[in-house]
Amino acid sequence: MVGIVLLAMVAAFLALRLYMVLGKRSGHEQALPPKPTDERVVAHPAARALPDAPAEPALSTDSMIAPGAAAGVRQIVQTDSAFDVARFLDGAKGAYRMILEAFWRGDTDELGWLTGDEVREAFEQAIAARAEAGEVLDNRLVSIERAVITAARLEGRQAFVTVAFSADIAAVTRDTKGEVIAGSLTDAVSTEDVWTFSRTLRSNDPNWLLVETDEAA
Repeated sequence: MVGIVLLAMVAAFLALRLYMVLGKRSGHEQALPPKPTDERVVAHPAARALPDAPAEPALSTDSMIAPGAAAGVRQIVQTDSAFDVARFLDGAKGAYRMILEAFWRGDTDELGWLTGDEVREAFEQAIAARAEAGEVLDNRLVSIERAVITAARLEGRQAFVTVAFSADIAAVTRDTKGEVIAGSLTDAVSTEDVWTFSRTLRSNDPNWLLVETDEAA
């Protein structure tokens, strides 16, 4: 009985963590699994200013949404008035970091909470292939320079939002002895990822899941 209670507490903690975060690569030492689709990313709270910190000016959504995505975003807002572009992008950036770091360290349990079935399977296959090759990733997400919604659509009540991330990543591949095979932690590489998140609007589940990954054209 104690074990069951502890498992329930762990599950509740992980669910709360996801609720609090949401949510092109060119230069990763190991490519992310490409393109699947289906399902839901991680929900996103409003940002809270630190005590005594000056309030930051509101950002215009013009800088957060590519022109071709505006109509789709409006459809989503009309269906779910709680959808907020700035908060979604904050959460998406949090999910981007969590998913990359989970993939790099081979944490399939963490990926299970953040990704749809097909993406999760692709990640797991890539992690297994990496382990078979005796390779260990020692990557660092240095910064996320930009996140912009480039596409949005509704299929019934299922919302799909595509985000283009520009980030700097320091990438190193090591062997099982810890020796560097490729890359350097002192030189960050500019990367461009295009990720699609999905969620059923007005459902009891607030979470968005990563359902597709791609490289920027």
